[in-house]
Amino acid sequence: MAETLATEAAVTAAEISPDAADHAAEAADTDGVVDVGVPAGTARSVRHGPVSEELLVQEGDVAGDYLERLLDLVDYDGDIDLDVEAGRAMVSIDGGEDLEKLVGSRGAVLEALQELTRLAVQQQTGARSRLMLDIAQWRSTRRRDLSKLGQSAAERVRDGGEPARLQPMTPFERKIVHDAVAAVDGVRSESEGEEQQRRVVVFRAP
Repeated sequence: MAETLATEAAVTAAEISPDAADHAAEAADTDGVVDVGVPAGTARSVRHGPVSEELLVQEGDVAGDYLERLLDLVDYDGDIDLDVEAGRAMVSIDGGEDLEKLVGSRGAVLEALQELTRLAVQQQTGARSRLMLDIAQWRSTRRRDLSKLGQSAAERVRDGGEPARLQPMTPFERKIVHDAVAAVDGVRSESEGEEQQRRVVVFRAP
């Protein structure tokens, strides 16, 4: 049941916009809202500038209700936590034994569920959402691991001089690596390649 729902969620999100999760993650450090592509008839209000905390709290409440129904449907246990951080609603689900099934390989199902949750929020609020969803602490763990990878690659390039080409990553993952590299003096980073094979390359700064 859970695997079927997870697969259907991923397919639905892909039909809404094949690159929705990547585009949304790539805009994670902006105040704008990415057009993830929505069915005809859905509100297309676009937000610009800071969003009120009241609206962000509302987004979290709507998302929490949506995800609670999802957990009930698949009969999974999980504690839903709502927060507001860095100008966006943050929703996390923890505590259930089966939650990793809702993460999927490299977070693919999590990304799909995040897009569906954003669309559910948009239908209620009439504005696009930059809500971030984490399940079983996958994002926080991945963020920590990628930060270490970016720092290590930056220090290796700084000391050795040869560029470092990392494995292909999603925009969410690449941004974390870029931030980690930027914190090391004497190096710079850029992305190269097409999506699915797009990766971070670290160079010694001129």
